[in-house]
Amino acid sequence: MRKRNRRPLCRKIVLKLPDLDHAKSAVLNSLSSPHSRRNYKFAMEQFITWYCSEPRLSLNRSVVLRFRLYLESLGLAAGTVNQRLAAVRRLAYEAADSGLLSPELAAGIRRVKGVKQLGARTGNWLTQDQARLLLEKADGEDLRSVRDLAMISLLLGCGLRRAELSALTVEDLQIRQGHWAIVDLVGKGGHVRTVPVPTWVKQAVDRWRESAKVTAGRIFRAVSRHGTPWGEGISENVIWYVVRRSADRMQLEHLAPHDLRRTCAKLCHVNGGELEQIQFLLGHVSVLTTERYLGCKQDLEEPVNDRFGCLFSRLSVNLR
Repeated sequence: MRKRNRRPLCRKIVLKLPDLDHAKSAVLNSLSSPHSRRNYKFAMEQFITWYCSEPRLSLNRSVVLRFRLYLESLGLAAGTVNQRLAAVRRLAYEAADSGLLSPELAAGIRRVKGVKQLGARTGNWLTQDQARLLLEKADGEDLRSVRDLAMISLLLGCGLRRAELSALTVEDLQIRQGHWAIVDLVGKGGHVRTVPVPTWVKQAVDRWRESAKVTAGRIFRAVSRHGTPWGEGISENVIWYVVRRSADRMQLEHLAPHDLRRTCAKLCHVNGGELEQIQFLLGHVSVLTTERYLGCKQDLEEPVNDRFGCLFSRLSVNLR
């Protein structure tokens, strides 16, 4: 009996909405970080909406290049454009692995280059006097002000991220080598670090815990309009509004919680902190990231290579 000839596997070159939704779900299931899932989901949904807005011949390199031009026309930063292009590449990978897209087309999409980032964006830092005034404006006698002061103290004194602050628990605060610290803090990318807690920050946290009677679980809770704590934690948006509210009292614009993390790094550096120790404090993998947080500029008035004097003895005699 003659065997039937099997039809060769023919993958699609045009993806419809159900195919794109299937590939999008595969991408989201492969990501472990909730922040990455949120960003990739937004980027892929933006691309799918744009791709399905008019009929296209195929999902290929030319289409992704046109999408890159569309993103640039929106006035987005280079980093934002590159992040969304990375999500589109991932979408093409998963579609090819699932048999929905031709591997040749997926390889072409992979070759789409991102946008070059010329220069570095200027961050936002507070001076030491501004940081002190921000704490004074946040202070008060009511329970909400006591909580806000403790939150801003941790952001300024320990350089925590919003997600790290909202997830902070009572059990995380422990004594190490005679000093209070946040032990085994799991930060961005799953990196674990230990963050020293200054005495003034610990006092602000203790004042909040005593006032709200927080003995276990997450340290920070919501405060009702009647001035009583409730719930088992706070969201990252609450932290953003706390910083924004305190900045408005100082008439500061565009101050975000991450700016307090930058301020913590810069104040440490200005007061003699070593770059390596600041890197440990912030939990950066690369020291280049820490340098960007410091906002370092070259000092030509007192250059560092003038500090060790003249090394050549004959030149030192002539200079006299």
